[in-house]
Amino acid sequence: MILNHVSRTRASLRVALTGANGGYGRTFLAQLALTPEIRPAVLVDPDVAGVRRMLDELGYPAERVAESADPATTARLVEQDRIALLASADALDWAGVDVLVEACGRVAAGFGYAAAALGHGTHVVMVSKEVDTVVGADLGARAAANGLSYLPGDGDQPANLLRLVDWISAVGLDIVAIGKSGEYDLELDPAGGRVTQAGVTVEAPALLDLLELGDDVAGTLARRADAVRGLKRAAAADSCEMTVVATRTGTSADVEAMHYPVARIAELADIYAAREDGGILTHDGVVDVFSALRLPGEASFAGGVFAVVRTGDPVTWELLRGKGHVISRDGKYACIYWPYHYMGVETPLTVHAAVDRVPALPARWTTLLAARAAADLAVGTTLRVEGHHHEIAGVAPVMIDPAETAAPYAIAPYYLLDGARLARPVAAGTLIGLADVDGVDAPALAAYLAGTARTTTTNGDDR
Repeated sequence: MILNHVSRTRASLRVALTGANGGYGRTFLAQLALTPEIRPAVLVDPDVAGVRRMLDELGYPAERVAESADPATTARLVEQDRIALLASADALDWAGVDVLVEACGRVAAGFGYAAAALGHGTHVVMVSKEVDTVVGADLGARAAANGLSYLPGDGDQPANLLRLVDWISAVGLDIVAIGKSGEYDLELDPAGGRVTQAGVTVEAPALLDLLELGDDVAGTLARRADAVRGLKRAAAADSCEMTVVATRTGTSADVEAMHYPVARIAELADIYAAREDGGILTHDGVVDVFSALRLPGEASFAGGVFAVVRTGDPVTWELLRGKGHVISRDGKYACIYWPYHYMGVETPLTVHAAVDRVPALPARWTTLLAARAAADLAVGTTLRVEGHHHEIAGVAPVMIDPAETAAPYAIAPYYLLDGARLARPVAAGTLIGLADVDGVDAPALAAYLAGTARTTTTNGDDR
């Protein structure tokens, strides 16, 4: 049974999707079969054959799909209500597109797509969080100046967390910390004392005695972290996503690499409390990531999002505790959470929001996702973003406050470094600077610097 929704009755919306052959693209295109008011008019990906195979698997009629190598052909196909497959956005006719969903995950290409869309009067839904951490402030300003929308895509954690923050702010609760869980839970086998994360299993018998948080919260968390030290729990993608949120909410990382506590869901309100109340936080307004610890058969956090808030009337919040909500042991804090992120299944929400010009928080240069050398790096080293978690080998992502950093304009954003080469050696522990590298994408660099200048001169208030 599918309940009718008012969105189904609106005029047709034509969407272009870049990075179409990725996992996000597939989940979005699969969902569009259930939202007929949103038409996948143009799909851009170098692997055109792969996109065609995916469309076949999803049941799109072959006669609706055709390749195009020039804007005129693309315009004709869109006019015929067909799906144009493009190897490059050079063949895109923007006049036939209402919304761009940018999901290529590469700063240079993603910025080029988004800038071109805004320059042609097309709204932008930004799924590529890597792009947003570098040029989000500038793209948001361009969109606002032209009466267009620039929004993070629903279904990924940044947009979902921003929706949760909006809900919490609307009801008037005081936010202490916000964040998400890591992409994969830690599942503890109570029979053997082994922990599995994303198919990797390590021996962690010490965790069997650490399932309760106890009175020494910091001590328990330290012992849990030590027990699973054989697992890679932190990822650049996490820092990237939380930077997208931080730049729109004014929140910041409590420590530059984030805390990453190994935590059970019911403990979050006790963990993300002020230190004077037994928690781990040094200040309010923290953004963070935790590793969800669970037993077999327990529900997953599913890479979902959370917010820890201060409670109020004790009777009210004890009533809510009795209904199963996560309240701290001392009753001062509560954790509100959405344990899901459904990727492209949710992105139609953002397409509608973009066209409807739904107000949204703009990105401001209040947090910089920088790159700290994890080892000594030699001249000539090429920095490449690679792998499932979009990371640069030998370089750690760190979230820093530009206002508290000497010469912040000299520091290179992490994802702007993709494809760059070191022009001079960088010692371990040092932040990589713009002067340390050659070969960064010039248009993206210019947009990044424009965004920093806009934030520091206007605080974004003109957007």
